[in-house]
Amino acid sequence: MLFRSTGLGKRELVAEITGIHRQGDYLIMEVQTTEPVSWKIRGGLSWKDLRTLLKETMKLSVLVFFMKPASWFRKPRHPGEF
Repeated sequence: MLFRSTGLGKRELVAEITGIHRQGDYLIMEVQTTEPVSWKIRGGLSWKDLRTLLKETMKLSVLVFFMKPASWFRKPRHPGEF
């Protein structure tokens, strides 16, 4: 997983999801960055966020992304500027 932020300038963070659990009305997703710093990042997802996520994954370009099993097992190519 890659992260970019306007607050970080051109800096890019490499991370992985380490867990997800329910806390009240939110799902808390935990992410651990590995490069260039080691941070534990947590994000709270509400029902509205999950609806948006599901809606966005129904786009044709995203569905095509899911339907390429060969891509599941290879190292991903960098997406360039995002």
